Amino acid sequence: MKNILITGADGFIGSHLTEELVKQGFDVKTFVYYNSFNSWGWLDVLPQKIRNKIEIFSGDIRDPNGVRTAMEECDTVFHLAALIAIPFSYHSPDSYVDTNIKGTLNILQAAKLLNTERVLITSTSEVYGTAQFVPITEDHPFQGQSPYSATKIGADRLAESFYRSFNQPVTIVRPFNTFGPRQSARAVIPTIITQLQNGFNEIKLGDLTPTRDFVYVKDTVNGFIEIAKSSKTIGQEINIATQSEISIGALATEMIRQINPDAKIVCDQQRIRPERSEVNRLFGSNQKIKELTNWSQKFSLKEGLKETIYWFSKKENLIKYKAGIYNI
Repeated sequence: MKNILITGADGFIGSHLTEELVKQGFDVKTFVYYNSFNSWGWLDVLPQKIRNKIEIFSGDIRDPNGVRTAMEECDTVFHLAALIAIPFSYHSPDSYVDTNIKGTLNILQAAKLLNTERVLITSTSEVYGTAQFVPITEDHPFQGQSPYSATKIGADRLAESFYRSFNQPVTIVRPFNTFGPRQSARAVIPTIITQLQNGFNEIKLGDLTPTRDFVYVKDTVNGFIEIAKSSKTIGQEINIATQSEISIGALATEMIRQINPDAKIVCDQQRIRPERSEVNRLFGSNQKIKELTNWSQKFSLKEGLKETIYWFSKKENLIKYKAGIYNI
């Protein structure tokens, strides 16, 4: 890796990946979503010495010309730009097709034209749907249990087709439930923490029974980097998982214990997914990433939660979240 492009760098995982790659001395160009406010998303909160080393390209992943221009002279592309909120995909699926499928196609087409050396396409554990066996390996069947997951399945299969049809050096990176500082308000851990940190005594949540495999963001970022460093990962689909699980209810109970033991959980019907759309169990295998790379999990759930809660406890961070509003 010499010259790196990160799409979706203004988002949660993308901003952490950007920060770590700059710290490791790589030349990083970031593709951020164009807006009239000149906001670079979470890149705006990075230390000035980090921001000074980043090249910013404002564009739209749905625009093939902008994508191709951004990728010129880049040998490695980490493609993270996507629409990810599952509830929003129920009523706006067109936007998910345009962003997640066509956006990925734009990356693949440009990489083919420019002979890009490595392309890492970001998938999601949601493509597996509810686990049919555990731990979930990369051979698990795909299930489109939401328009969001369906578009990510489509994007993954496009990436596979470019590897098989054109010998493109593509890798599909599949993180499980990443969490940590700067995560969006639509995710369950920020939802719980921000309500607790704002002093709410009734914590509104949806279904408490599903289990998830939570990966701290620093481990996810390290997974991306180790996958990119290994030539063995080309043409592969690779989970980043802790190979463990915890229910949403148990997770919420633990955070309530740590932050505000007087708080109670109440069920908010608008937060419950349709029955056949809810993914009831995610518990990923990390055998393959350990076999093909030097990755290993460094942070336990307890350690990751400690750092995340501390970050949200700072007023300048907490104020960015609207805890009283359900963010779909």
